[in-house]
Amino acid sequence: MRRVYNGSTDFKPYQNESDSFQLSEMTIENRLDRISLYGSIDLTFDKIGLQYAQELKRIIDQAVSVLEKSDLPDSVVLQAAETVINPFL
Repeated sequence: MRRVYNGSTDFKPYQNESDSFQLSEMTIENRLDRISLYGSIDLTFDKIGLQYAQELKRIIDQAVSVLEKSDLPDSVVLQAAETVINPFL
């Protein structure tokens, strides 16, 4: 499920294969074995830039916390994302 950033998210890193949201032009996708960040974001020198920076930092801090608390393997083999038919087309 893709959501557009609205000031706060309940993103829980590494918890599911469905969470996705946009922060400016950057997409953040949740997976069980990774978090994917792609696109771009401008952290402008204003209140919106501060909001984006804080949200991005919060997501990274959450991911680091989960990783630090976990018994991690040396590496994982990334599974390809499953492509599904868009039911709205």
